[in-house]
Amino acid sequence: MKNLKTFALAGTVALAGTAFTASAADRGDDVHAGNYKWMQANLMLSVGEKPQANDDADTHDYLELEFGGRAGILDYYGYVDVFNLSNRDGSSQDKKDGSSKMFMKLAPRFSLDAITGKDLSYGAIKEVYFSTLFNWGGGAIPNDVNNSFWGIGADVELPWLGKTGMNVYGLYDLNAKKWDGYQFSMNWFKPFYFLENGSFISYQGYIDYQWGVDEVSFFPGEAGQLKTDKGGTMFNGIYWHSDRYSLGYGLKAYKDVYALADGGIVGETTGFSHFFAATYKF
Repeated sequence: MKNLKTFALAGTVALAGTAFTASAADRGDDVHAGNYKWMQANLMLSVGEKPQANDDADTHDYLELEFGGRAGILDYYGYVDVFNLSNRDGSSQDKKDGSSKMFMKLAPRFSLDAITGKDLSYGAIKEVYFSTLFNWGGGAIPNDVNNSFWGIGADVELPWLGKTGMNVYGLYDLNAKKWDGYQFSMNWFKPFYFLENGSFISYQGYIDYQWGVDEVSFFPGEAGQLKTDKGGTMFNGIYWHSDRYSLGYGLKAYKDVYALADGGIVGETTGFSHFFAATYKF
């Protein structure tokens, strides 16, 4: 289950023009004014990602096709991951036989400003959205990830970070057919150092925090617990960007990630991991 990327990688588009930063009110009567789209391929290496069942198996490579953009009322972002490209089965590999081979995330947001034709901005809030999010596993394992999130979102202008995406969702588990808690998500992209050749270095990342989740235990004691009532993760990345390429490193912190209990049935869900990325921008 990956969530390395943020809508903010599209910030490279913002540096090239005003389309990404234009609010719905700025588009006037034409909601398609300032439409844009982007796509890139990321070759990734993950070390120590949580949850982690085996301390010796903590590494995997994967290829990610990532995309996003704006089309009228729709602000969209998504990616598809393919894990363990060389199908290695070494002792350090945590994505081998029995693991899901693919994962997909899709995050459409629908501008309430554009739908209503009204400027809903107020202070630091620049645009308001009906926000959705879908996480789908590859289906190779029983009850693979199949979650949907529904809520409200906004683009918020923060000191130094600039425009930041924020969303509050209710989680509907499509496997269990029930609502199961809430999630707050926040993502950002901040270029902070510019080179003479036009490339730049950015600080980019995200926070996902869940609460109100139903606790689940299969037998008494810590080892029998599957889910706790809250948990989250924070990704902090430093990336170099040019028009066509990027290279980056990310440190990701976890606390009962996905509300899975640390030390319970799934193993270690609290700690840190490292991500290394090489990107080609189409």
